[in-house]
Amino acid sequence: MLRSLYSGISGLRAHQTMLDVTGNNIANVNTAGFKSSTTQFQDTLSQMTQGASAPQGESGGSNPAQIGLGVRVAGVSTNFAQGSSQSTGRATDMMISGDGFFVTSKGGQQLFTRAGSMTFDANSQLVSPDGGILQGWTADQTGVVNQGGAIGNITLNPNTMIANATSKVTLDGNLPSDAAVGSPDLQRVVKVYDATGAARDVTLTFSKTATGWSAAGSDANGATASVTLNQNPDGTLTPSGPFQLGAGASAITVDLSKVSGYATMNSLTVAGQNGAAVGKLESFTLGNDGSLIGSFSNGTKQVLAKIALAKFTNPAGLEKAGGSSYVATANSGNVQLGAAGDPGIGTLAGGSLEMSNVDLSQEFTNLIVAQRGFQANARIITTSDEVLQELTQLKR
Repeated sequence: MLRSLYSGISGLRAHQTMLDVTGNNIANVNTAGFKSSTTQFQDTLSQMTQGASAPQGESGGSNPAQIGLGVRVAGVSTNFAQGSSQSTGRATDMMISGDGFFVTSKGGQQLFTRAGSMTFDANSQLVSPDGGILQGWTADQTGVVNQGGAIGNITLNPNTMIANATSKVTLDGNLPSDAAVGSPDLQRVVKVYDATGAARDVTLTFSKTATGWSAAGSDANGATASVTLNQNPDGTLTPSGPFQLGAGASAITVDLSKVSGYATMNSLTVAGQNGAAVGKLESFTLGNDGSLIGSFSNGTKQVLAKIALAKFTNPAGLEKAGGSSYVATANSGNVQLGAAGDPGIGTLAGGSLEMSNVDLSQEFTNLIVAQRGFQANARIITTSDEVLQELTQLKR
């Protein structure tokens, strides 16, 4: 039989594969995070009819004569170019600007995806549309994330409550330097909180002395403290030491650095304190570094978790696992975990999704190329058949 018949068959198969890949690209033109694929062809083994010979004496050398036996699909490569951004306004939609991947866990298998359309399930876990649980690091009670620890499921419980213990009280304003010694004391009362959110009053008393002012503090728990404020000629006050009520984790430092000692004016005020009563989680936002920052009813904002992102030495070596997800292979390299902003990973944007990177104009052109290639190879088969028909008709 003619070799051209089999070459034509291989061409039909290869261009059919190209049509399949192109059709899949077009079908996923609106799939969030989808990455298009490209078919790559290469020729098959060629049959040697004459070997090469070297020049000898007065005879020149000859080149090899080979007849090709067709074409085959060398591979289907994935294009990981960045897709366009689509704003959705949903807090749980996320987009990676860079080369990183979201990490999800489904059925105990670790998967990687570029599709950031997440929702909450019945267990308050952030999950992908196919049920993969988003992975990351959960913050401790103080909002600190241990990025060096193992990753796990990200859960944002709507019943999460926190209370911030007061560790610092800040005063501002002026204590009159020309006040008489023995004049009525100045008192300021500020409400502070313990670690459970329980409130108590701290009373700060300022008494005029010959060298400046003396400050004393006390709270409902019986903690006391005192410090001397020495008057300087330029109107500033110099504390004799730290002004701190209590000790250990419950200690409260009174910041007097903004208090001045000019004449006449009495404008001493409590500028603020950093504690808060108990508050319930109301909403969350996504930071560019992948931190999920909760907003609580007491006005506190605190990091609740941090999203883990992955990168690979060779992303094209990843294997598609369905559901817009990938799994690592021997040629993708080991997964390297990090966070948004780390080198080679990229940043995160909330309220947006990455669209498919399919270029319809290119795909429709590929359709034409694949169709014409299929037709041309079909013509090889029909032409070879006509030649065989002529041969069979030599004997009548």
